[in-house]
Amino acid sequence: MHVDTALQLWSDGQRRLARADADERRLLERVADRIVDELRRRLGGPFTTRELAELYSVGIDWCLDVAIATVPNDPRAWDAQTAGDAAFARYVREASDWSGGRRRDADEIERQQAPLDQGG
Repeated sequence: MHVDTALQLWSDGQRRLARADADERRLLERVADRIVDELRRRLGGPFTTRELAELYSVGIDWCLDVAIATVPNDPRAWDAQTAGDAAFARYVREASDWSGGRRRDADEIERQQAPLDQGG
């Protein structure tokens, strides 16, 4: 899956979560928090937006398992697509190539990593 497509899907999930009624939103937030924890465990360190999109494209069926384990007695919390997409949208902010609310390109990252006294 292309990164831009994944970013759009994740953003849509954030919007759906924000539009949920207050009780459902509270439950979905709990699930999204647990999914973020699971993403940290699965990726295990520094990652890029591309790596996160690749994980997403493999499938997020496991998000339903997390939702059911987190809130086992309330099916309103089992909207794993919404909670999962919102969680990915949150977690992408921790990507090594993410800054200022957007994905940085390779040239921008290289310039940032160059010594300040270069070219002088």
